[in-house]
Amino acid sequence: MSATSNIQRFGNHLIIGISGTTLSDDDKRILSELKPIGIVFYGKNFRDNTPYEVWLQSFKELSEQIREYAERDEMLMSIDHEGGRVIRPPLPITRFPYAFLFQSHAREVAAAMAVELKSLGINVSWAPVADIFSNPTNPIIGPRAFGTTPETAFSAALEYYLGLKESGIISCAKHFPGHGDTSKDSHLELPVLNLTVEELRNRELIPFKRLIDEQVPMIMTAHILFPKIDADVPATLSKTILTNILREELGFTGAIVSDDLDMKAVGDMYKKSGTVAQTFNAGCDLFMVSRNINSLSLERTYAIAQDFSNCLGNDSLSESVVAASQARIDKLLADTPQYPVYPLDQDTLQRHAQLAIACCFQNSDIPEMVNVSPLNAM
Repeated sequence: MSATSNIQRFGNHLIIGISGTTLSDDDKRILSELKPIGIVFYGKNFRDNTPYEVWLQSFKELSEQIREYAERDEMLMSIDHEGGRVIRPPLPITRFPYAFLFQSHAREVAAAMAVELKSLGINVSWAPVADIFSNPTNPIIGPRAFGTTPETAFSAALEYYLGLKESGIISCAKHFPGHGDTSKDSHLELPVLNLTVEELRNRELIPFKRLIDEQVPMIMTAHILFPKIDADVPATLSKTILTNILREELGFTGAIVSDDLDMKAVGDMYKKSGTVAQTFNAGCDLFMVSRNINSLSLERTYAIAQDFSNCLGNDSLSESVVAASQARIDKLLADTPQYPVYPLDQDTLQRHAQLAIACCFQNSDIPEMVNVSPLNAM
């Protein structure tokens, strides 16, 4: 297979961000040449300060153009949609509070969110957060998590996952093997957690294991270094963590997706040749490049695709590894519904707004850590 074909082949493992509310020339080139399997949408992809009908029509046209240039009828059309500050679309899409505040309404909230996401043509939600709100100084997770203990985090995350599943939205548990105890933001630097495997088993891994037992289809990696488990690389590139622990010990057979590779915790690593092979060999299937932080230009996305091609060419990445990964992605895509974009009626939106208000009064015991900064969080 030619180098050009291999670069395009990487699109089967690639989820990218789009630069704005319309396709730029760079967007069109990436879509038409790399043909990514998925898109991750952000607030910048919605026209703000315009009537619902106007921004919805604009987003509909953007979504249609994406499929046209990628020449794909079936895609992972995804968004980070958790509640709190992690909500991308403009009003009247409902402003549900942080997950911590809707623990006892998790299934109902997920079902309502699913209705709204489907109306946007979105079929994948990067949720639930399966992390545990165990560190009150955590600058990035905090009340995005459902609970402060493994039991509370799991029980509400499971209800949320089932609410999405029953309503036709593909979900993704994140951030494996657990981001709740960090004191640094992986968008800005690489967090380090000095936890042993046994400590993870006793806390962080419990929600993930329970969700795996319920057949959650995707799990997102954490850009965190665990020196007592793998001192060389963060979880996203660690075979010990993704294969030995996640796949073999916990029994996960679904698709593993990287957290955003534009995040500063790992961004420089993907400038080095061989990193893509290392990530595949670790167990990762899907590579997310948001083009949201430091790679709005073509170069960085193409460099990662070129590294994939080079790794296949020099045998640091075997065809069998790629084929196994492709099989997992094919199954995921076959199970992913495709939705048109359409407006919701006011009665539905009003019911959802009332549910959001009820959630806000449900739990006044939220810990002090509310100054998280997940505006671009995954």
